[in-house]
Amino acid sequence: MMKRFLTGILAASMIAGLAGCGSDTADAGSSTSASPAASAAGSVELTVCTTFAGEDGNAQNFRNAVSAWESETGNTVTDTSATSDETFKTRVVTDFETGSEPDVLFFFNGSDSNDFVKAGKVVSIDDIRAEYPDYASNMNDDLIAASPADGKKYAVPVNGYWEALFVNTKILEDAGVEVPGADTTWEEFLDDCEKIKNAGYTPIAAALGNIPHYWWEYSIFNHESPENHLEIPQSADDEIGQDWVAGLGDIKDAYERGYFPENTLSATDDETFAMFTDGKAAFLLDGSWKVGGIISACQSDPEDETTLDQDKLDQFSVTYVPGNGDRKATDLIGGLSMGYYITKKAWDDPAKRDAAVSFVEYMTSDDVVPVFAQHTATALKNAPKTDLSNFKSLQVKAMDMMSGVTSLTGAVQDLFNGDCRVSTFDGMPEIVTGRKDIAEAVQEGLDTYYAAQ
Repeated sequence: MMKRFLTGILAASMIAGLAGCGSDTADAGSSTSASPAASAAGSVELTVCTTFAGEDGNAQNFRNAVSAWESETGNTVTDTSATSDETFKTRVVTDFETGSEPDVLFFFNGSDSNDFVKAGKVVSIDDIRAEYPDYASNMNDDLIAASPADGKKYAVPVNGYWEALFVNTKILEDAGVEVPGADTTWEEFLDDCEKIKNAGYTPIAAALGNIPHYWWEYSIFNHESPENHLEIPQSADDEIGQDWVAGLGDIKDAYERGYFPENTLSATDDETFAMFTDGKAAFLLDGSWKVGGIISACQSDPEDETTLDQDKLDQFSVTYVPGNGDRKATDLIGGLSMGYYITKKAWDDPAKRDAAVSFVEYMTSDDVVPVFAQHTATALKNAPKTDLSNFKSLQVKAMDMMSGVTSLTGAVQDLFNGDCRVSTFDGMPEIVTGRKDIAEAVQEGLDTYYAAQ
């Protein structure tokens, strides 16, 4: 029942986000007033760490918003942001352990944050509201995720995410294949991959030896449903465990059919992404954050949107991952998985407390959030209307895709994290080449998971 309730909430957040899209070229925060607390803050220096860096489509929006907040308040920000990956997650946790945590952190609100939540290193939204009653008052509290560590809410969300199948439509046309749709099955998808391969292209851009995450998630999801996907198996032999084994078996099958790049076990994720954007691979399974990366790849200058090759961008689309069993293609992995935390370190500093609250209120305001959310989800109570003329073609296609989504379910790998995933993530090359038994790899991960409970 709880999982059904959560699924409903995520679906609602998806709808709210579609209503709350804004221009990706807007000057984030240009029409937003900082909170009253900021006017008394003086010249405070805040250390802020986010994932708005690298090829993240919101990296520039973040820099714009920071500059606007600095101009309005007289405060300054030391930005230690980095691209989100396992190294980044480890670095953040280590910073908390060593007392080097930032004042404000944009981070995951699931089990990745358990250590510093349990250690009392971040301040709950309720505790902040005791002193600042209007904090996050523009958000729908039902859509703010609670920490699995103690059930309290800490992170104020900005934008959600979804994971779906990006498509190079020119390759599909050359191969005589239709873009997969809401009713496309897994078997039909495999047939399409065979046609694409026979046409001389790589069907799927993926670095299985580097970032197998998305295929791991969806292949397992394809043997489950939104109701049970977030359940961790007790063993590789139980019903859910067998779903995991079968899902990884589907990846092995696609590998043996030659549907991944020839160097999929040694290539980096950046290299296979380039295969996709350069017109050498047909499909790319990734997250909503990749929209910005694809748009940038269609610009002669990735930093200058006026250099966009519109014809090239128009060749790209995004659609549903073909379904299998109880999971419909329109059931996506997604949700509101990240948000802004205020650390206890900043909260206990009288000079920084007001500034930290002001910064988060600014970055999560009704005017700024839509600039970041664009084609994804938000928790805003009153999302501004969408002006599609402000969006690029791939963003509009993403909105069209999202309008047909039947559910959003969180990623089970966010619960099954850290060392638990080594045997099936790092071990993916051994799995797909048959050097490692799939059931044994799954069981190793589960043993590690339950040993840590």
